[in-house]
Amino acid sequence: MMLVPTLLGVSIIVFLMLHITPGDPAELLLGERATEQALHEIREHLGLNKPLYVQYGLFLKRLATLDLGETIWTREKVWTEISQRFPATIELSVAAMLISCFFGILFGIVSATKQYSIFDYLSMIGALVGVSMPIFWLGLVLMLIFSLVLGWFPMSGRLTIGVDLDPITHFYVLDSILTGNWKALKDVLWHLFLPAVTLSTIPMAIVARMTRSSMLEVLRQDYIKTARAKGLPQSTVIFKHAFRNALIPVVTTIGLQFGILMGGAILTETIFAWPGVGKWMFDAVMKRDYMVIQGGTLFIAGLFVLINLAVDVLYAVINPRISVR
Repeated sequence: MMLVPTLLGVSIIVFLMLHITPGDPAELLLGERATEQALHEIREHLGLNKPLYVQYGLFLKRLATLDLGETIWTREKVWTEISQRFPATIELSVAAMLISCFFGILFGIVSATKQYSIFDYLSMIGALVGVSMPIFWLGLVLMLIFSLVLGWFPMSGRLTIGVDLDPITHFYVLDSILTGNWKALKDVLWHLFLPAVTLSTIPMAIVARMTRSSMLEVLRQDYIKTARAKGLPQSTVIFKHAFRNALIPVVTTIGLQFGILMGGAILTETIFAWPGVGKWMFDAVMKRDYMVIQGGTLFIAGLFVLINLAVDVLYAVINPRISVR
């Protein structure tokens, strides 16, 4: 229900910010030595010489037909560009989220069950460091250690030049499995490791802290004390009774973090030259490509709203007492 108003608000904010920011796409496209006549013609062609309200109206008119326009530099459809780069971003985000969920939930559960232990203090200190550490700095440090010094992982890209892979879905991990190309699968995972670890640090820390907090609250409930009094095994009490009831805030956090990863992978993709939507939009900002920035931002915002909707539906699966209305 809130999808259309949210996207409309995002489109207005992005449109105004782009046109307030100094810079002329026509001059960037033609160069500083371009004549005024040439600049006028390119502005006329791109519609940049029209009033802002007219430009925004034309943008909404195209958007009503799900047309995000064409890029200024390549003249390709924005949807085409997104479809080519979106699989790389999804692959990176899913890998980072899997790492975040596994270690974040594991550390959170152990910290809650061993509150005030050395492990609890160390894991929470690690979570604080993970939240505070800039992604661009961590990416450069990991690249320096594991790529330049040790040579264990590649510095950039999704696939080594010379490794053959038939793109079916453009999800390289999935394509490698579907075609039975295990050499390519190994190479894809090899390239994916460092960017995924870099991107996973912040959500991992947040998931760990939320899991610990939620578990501590549930473990204090009377039904947990009753389950323990009945002599149930510790694993049954923790995972069957406590963890499932503690999942609602954890799932909310995971959903929000996954949505943030989809739009926040810009720094990671830029550092590791990962050909995803994030790097594509970063390049578009540098080139003042209005259509790419507007279309990409709306796409990510819509995806974020859909992820939140999926999380709401998942509540009813985790706890049947919650109804989805």
